[in-house]
Amino acid sequence: MYLPYILSAPATAIIGEECYSSLIEDFNYRDIQCIRYSLSKGLGFGIVLGGAIVKIPQIIKIVRARSAKGLSLSSYLLETFASVISVAYNVRQMNPISTYGEAFFVAVQNLVILGLMLHYRGRTRSALGTLFAFLFLGFILSRNTLEMQADGSIITTGLIPHGILAFLQATTIPISLFSRIPQIIENYRNGSTGQLAAFTVFNYCAGSLARVYTTLVEVDDVIILSGAVFNALLNGILALQMAMYWDSWSRPSRTKLGEMADGSLYTVVPDNKVQVQKMD
Repeated sequence: MYLPYILSAPATAIIGEECYSSLIEDFNYRDIQCIRYSLSKGLGFGIVLGGAIVKIPQIIKIVRARSAKGLSLSSYLLETFASVISVAYNVRQMNPISTYGEAFFVAVQNLVILGLMLHYRGRTRSALGTLFAFLFLGFILSRNTLEMQADGSIITTGLIPHGILAFLQATTIPISLFSRIPQIIENYRNGSTGQLAAFTVFNYCAGSLARVYTTLVEVDDVIILSGAVFNALLNGILALQMAMYWDSWSRPSRTKLGEMADGSLYTVVPDNKVQVQKMD
């Protein structure tokens, strides 16, 4: 089957001439390798597109509430740090953008969220400083330089040696672990997910699971694969908490806090108003 150029050109660019010829022109659907590769490419670009909007609902929710209550500042700082390192590492490795593009968009949206969190806490200057620090870090880590060798050849190197960048990429695994744990603990303590947006959490979970598959198919790098697996596990826990605490703020239940000196009990309801109940 022959497709018009307006369709064949992007398809060829995504899955390559060999797989396009095998799957589209020759209808060779026994070509398992090309099917796996094409599926990976489709999922990869889907993840990137999803990553471009994954935290928009979260940003809108914060702005409407004029509060970032329930969100962990340390979680977002660590996640942004890991995303910046991941983007720089993949750029330097020249990996396909379909295997890491969402990390760039997540980093940008996280910077917006961090700015809002600090702004609503009255720390606008800190927000600007945080933005500058992450942009500078990304520039330094991903920057390439040209060096001329003794034989006259020119090679491309980074401002940061590859060994150091590979080590930083490996650290994104524990960083991702610690970036999710504060939010998981915050949710557990509150018995609620606060201002976390459901779309963001569930989209993140689905995307991270798909990213494990695309990494297995397209990237031969155990460091990146390990990070993808850990991210999928932790995002799954957050998605589970979102489902468990779905209607927690709509229930009229109270949480007993303790007993006052006069024998009365004080409790807190979902709107954080303390109510005192006299004991008979």
